[in-house]
Amino acid sequence: MPCGEDWLNHPLGIVQGFFAQNGVNPDWEKKVIEYFKEKLKENNAPKWVPSLNEVPLHYLKPNSFVKFRCMIQDMFDPEFYMGVYETVNQNTKARVLHFGKYRDVAECGPQQELDLNSPRSTTLERQTFYCVPVPGESTWVKEAYINANQARVSPSTSYTPSRHKRSYEDDEDMDLQPSKQKDQHASARQAGSVGGLQWCGEPKRLETEASTGQQLNSLNLSSPFDLNFPLPGEKGPACLVKVYEDWDCFKVNDILELYGILSVDPVLSVLNHDDRDASAQLDPMECTDAAEEQRVHSPPASLVPRIHVVLAQKLQHINPLLPTCLNKEESKACKFVSSFMSELSPVRAELLGFLTHALLGDSLAAEYLILHLISTVYTRRDVLPLGKFTVNLSGCPRNSTFTEHLYRIIQHLVPASFRLQMTIENMNHLKFIPHKDYAANRLVSGLLQLPSNTSLVIDETLLEQGQLDSPGVHNVTALSKLITWQKVDYDFSYHQMEFPCNINVLITSEGRSLLPADCQVHLQPQLVPPNMEEHMSSLLAGVLPSALSKFRVYLTLLRFLDYSISDDVTKAVEDDFVEMRKNDPQSITADDLHQLLVVARFLSLSAGQTTLSRERWLRAKQLESLRRHRLQQQKCVNGNEL
Repeated sequence: MPCGEDWLNHPLGIVQGFFAQNGVNPDWEKKVIEYFKEKLKENNAPKWVPSLNEVPLHYLKPNSFVKFRCMIQDMFDPEFYMGVYETVNQNTKARVLHFGKYRDVAECGPQQELDLNSPRSTTLERQTFYCVPVPGESTWVKEAYINANQARVSPSTSYTPSRHKRSYEDDEDMDLQPSKQKDQHASARQAGSVGGLQWCGEPKRLETEASTGQQLNSLNLSSPFDLNFPLPGEKGPACLVKVYEDWDCFKVNDILELYGILSVDPVLSVLNHDDRDASAQLDPMECTDAAEEQRVHSPPASLVPRIHVVLAQKLQHINPLLPTCLNKEESKACKFVSSFMSELSPVRAELLGFLTHALLGDSLAAEYLILHLISTVYTRRDVLPLGKFTVNLSGCPRNSTFTEHLYRIIQHLVPASFRLQMTIENMNHLKFIPHKDYAANRLVSGLLQLPSNTSLVIDETLLEQGQLDSPGVHNVTALSKLITWQKVDYDFSYHQMEFPCNINVLITSEGRSLLPADCQVHLQPQLVPPNMEEHMSSLLAGVLPSALSKFRVYLTLLRFLDYSISDDVTKAVEDDFVEMRKNDPQSITADDLHQLLVVARFLSLSAGQTTLSRERWLRAKQLESLRRHRLQQQKCVNGNEL
């Protein structure tokens, strides 16, 4: 274990040391960041940092050093805080400077009082993100992180805040008021004090009508707090994340790994309650929106803890079996990649056999499923996303649990996934598109607010006859846009805002899907198990854990490999295309060539080859020929197009 636990249990003490040495010199902030960076390089130190993803909140000590793996669900407006503030001892008149960074509540010792007019005080800005656990994160990912974490925690004792604390954000707001107004409100704040804690804020017009408070009480401002998870059934803490440096580098839907200082001070909840009490004296028509925004932006810390970020890293992936960073400069990552690539061929063969059994003996469908699972949008040309490979697996048994069990297999292979049951009821009633709630000033999540490289399995075999209403039509349109353009248009009431995404979509259907797809593969089962659940369960039980781990590394790693086509091969492909057009101009179009190149790309990468060879080009043509022939056969059998 890393020596010296003070940085884990009492990080604010470390910060205080640097602040005391450097005073108002801003270098102390850089030294704090460097200190924690160095600490995290020691003896597998990250494994000793308690994680909010794995450890219950009541086991974590307030103001301790923690980590959190999360997705940015929303970004709130920047907020001002007291970067440096001064206190005065009422008896000795001694003055002490304090830092406000990494804190929600200003610290005052006994007999100390904040000097809001001190010329040495500074007001700074920080950004607040609303973060949720990674949507759709697979169980095996969670378990791997839990098993790797070596933090020693025990239920924390009840935490009683000092009676000499007050919100320095509110004090900062006071500092912006004219001194005359501050004097006028000094006595009013005393009436609102709770246990020595005082609420304060901008002066607002007070109403004398006795009925005002009753009107406010009738408003629905105390409904249960919605944690705003994009997917139903998600668990884990949501956090308000305070970011002090380089917040412009992050955007909504990014996956982050955060290291910071946990703030769960009950004072935050008391302040929130006091602010609502204060608003009860205001005109209800004016303060309803403000109260709702206050409720959403300042939830109880016991429900939505705060993390003051010291270090933040944008994650390329969340697969715990791979190095966090796969950059070529990292020697550790290079060794891992080269070692794994040397044994890639048998892993691919074993995965192909595994998926062939999952697809009821159809090896062609298994080939395309591998290509689909390693596909990723590698660039955008104008508005066209290159690298997307949505597969429509048609011919799936209707009124069967096949898709459900196939999804279970995929869940065991990819780090994050979600199965959308495409029923009329779900399409009409589920919220797919995130929208802006202007009353609460927040982004309300939807099913399609997903991080990059999430596997979305759409089960169309459940679709029955029925009527789609207006929300249902909008949801189908949103799915079509996601598949075609890899973007979701978030609803901001007065306008739509495009959010690019990179989501792997697999559609299972009986006939041809109602949704667009890059590639339709018609399933041809070679075996029909009498009990689908037993077949799939025995398949999962029969695969060795070591093999399963290799499959998981394989499917994640290949997304990050570079790929290129040499000039010689490009010329050969062009000549081949011209030759095919000569033989039968109607048989192949420019779109077909694009499809062939995409299949050849992922076929090469699936074999660990980062350049297109003649052999892989011919194999891609063969696969596409088999797939088209199968579709043509089915069309002749049914007499209609699939």
